Amino acid sequence: MTSGRAKLALIVFTLFILMVSFISSIRGTSGQKVPKDQVQYLVGVSQPNLIEPWRIVMNEEIKREVARHSDLRVIFTDAANDSKQQTDDVHKLMGYGIDLLIISLDDPILLTPTIAEVYAKIPVIVLGRGVTGYDYTLYIGTDNRLIGSKAGEYVKQLLGPSGGSIVEIQGVQGSPTVEERSLGFREALAGQDNLRLLHTVYADWQRDRAEDEMSAVLMRSPRIDLVFAQNDAMALGASRALQRSGLQDVRIIGVDGVNSENGGLPLVKNGILSGTFTSPTGGGEAIRYALDILNKEKGIPKKVILRSYRITPDNAAAFEQRLASYPAISSPFTEERHQLKIGFAQVGTESGWRLAHTNSVMAAAKEEGFELLYENADQSQAKQVEAIRKFIQARVDIIVFSPVVKTGWDQVLQEAKQAGIPVILSDREVKTEDDSLWTSYIGSDFVEEGRRAARWLLQELGSRGRKVQIVELQGTEGSDPAAGRKQGFEEVIGNDFNFQLIESLKGDFTLESGRALMSEALQRRGGDIQVVYAHNDDMALGAMQAIERFGLQPGKDIVIISIDATKTALKALATGKLNFVVECNPLLGPQLMKAVKDHKEGKELPMKIITSEGVFTQDSAKRELQSREY
Repeated sequence: MTSGRAKLALIVFTLFILMVSFISSIRGTSGQKVPKDQVQYLVGVSQPNLIEPWRIVMNEEIKREVARHSDLRVIFTDAANDSKQQTDDVHKLMGYGIDLLIISLDDPILLTPTIAEVYAKIPVIVLGRGVTGYDYTLYIGTDNRLIGSKAGEYVKQLLGPSGGSIVEIQGVQGSPTVEERSLGFREALAGQDNLRLLHTVYADWQRDRAEDEMSAVLMRSPRIDLVFAQNDAMALGASRALQRSGLQDVRIIGVDGVNSENGGLPLVKNGILSGTFTSPTGGGEAIRYALDILNKEKGIPKKVILRSYRITPDNAAAFEQRLASYPAISSPFTEERHQLKIGFAQVGTESGWRLAHTNSVMAAAKEEGFELLYENADQSQAKQVEAIRKFIQARVDIIVFSPVVKTGWDQVLQEAKQAGIPVILSDREVKTEDDSLWTSYIGSDFVEEGRRAARWLLQELGSRGRKVQIVELQGTEGSDPAAGRKQGFEEVIGNDFNFQLIESLKGDFTLESGRALMSEALQRRGGDIQVVYAHNDDMALGAMQAIERFGLQPGKDIVIISIDATKTALKALATGKLNFVVECNPLLGPQLMKAVKDHKEGKELPMKIITSEGVFTQDSAKRELQSREY
């Protein structure tokens, strides 16, 4: 008996030693051996597969960045294309005691609950392909709708006036990335009678599945002119199916553009693909942001959108050289200048939010010791164009502006580009023929703000089983916030026939317009209005006054939803006169100045830096008021 106990004790002791050795080896991953007490942070990286060249490059970028930090270690897992296995992998990583999770996924529908579970405990960075909902710390990826749109424009260029038949090969069904790329692609092809989208198939991002699906398509429709695959692995699979069928003249476009074996860049160089669009992995950026998050740095964004480039046979070699030289980029500013000069053209002073935004930029520039030239456009595009030209004449280092409307900027931005002056968009985006005319956008995701407003409405009133009639108070016509907030809201309520948008009225983000428009709507509709959705707080507060003058109680007789979350709105929310407010953070100055400094150091800025924002109910507003800055 004693001998048996001794053997058992020996076995337990051996297992303990093995466990300690295993944990030590984990914390030594991706670098030299470091004593456990010198490792400050342990990061888990969960991949759905390591078949795609794009994911292999992502891991390589992560390892390169980790190697620069002796106190940081990572653990990598590979789920081998099994979403259940990836869920198990994440739970194992949590068991190892990771401080932060970096996850890239193929199937967001199955993985979203797992990510939300982890997010409740530690920070989570989602890489590359989006997750549904908002339960993560940071998303790093690309503008997938824009990539799809660019692909559609390239299709029109490749097929020309004669047009042709197209096959679209998508990733995982239901994935936000898939839906956004497809939406942008179809929008670009809309109205082109000479282009026929013959088949759409799902291949789960996999080369072999794409080859099989393409072979099946060719049996039904042997005449194909072009294939758009949503990643390069599927594009290669389609190429193999076409080659086996003896078809040589079919154009193939992919997405990812990595420079590795079977990656998009060499496939274009070797003539296998007609083109591809880069989708940066964000691996290096993930580690840099992970350290900022773990060190509790201020101003962590919610989303970082990296810029995508088109690679064709004409520019593939030059693009390869550019990748080889990056990130050894010289500073765009002269060394002898000690004080940076920034030109800031503000849209106006139409609201409390706008004043807070202006003050934040001014204060941040002063704190950094930058010279700031300020111009107020008073809601006039002509004045803003004049201000930008004035900045070009003054030879500023960077131009920052919040555009009045989305369009009409190509000429003046071209002038800034020719003068060698980068342009950063703050709070609002522009729509240009050439997106290289501006360097970066820092602000909110207006579409997501609209979605969050609508999701709350469906949650609160969706179970009543009766029609809910809504009046929408839009912001300035043609402006980016108005377009995005309308799009996102309608996107969500459109899925429930009980919610009806009976009027959508065009205002200008001011209290006066909100009051006047709501008064007119009440005269026409009276008590038939159950909900007011206002694109900003000032219009919501104006609507609140109009409702009171009409003899109804705002917040009770009529539900009011707003966007901005200024202190004045939160007070109205806390007293029950507003019902729900989505935050739109105006304090963008620190993030803007960080971008200016990064650009000065020669770093390539993300295409978009989306700020982190919350939502407020009547209960949470009372707590937030104590610390609200604006």
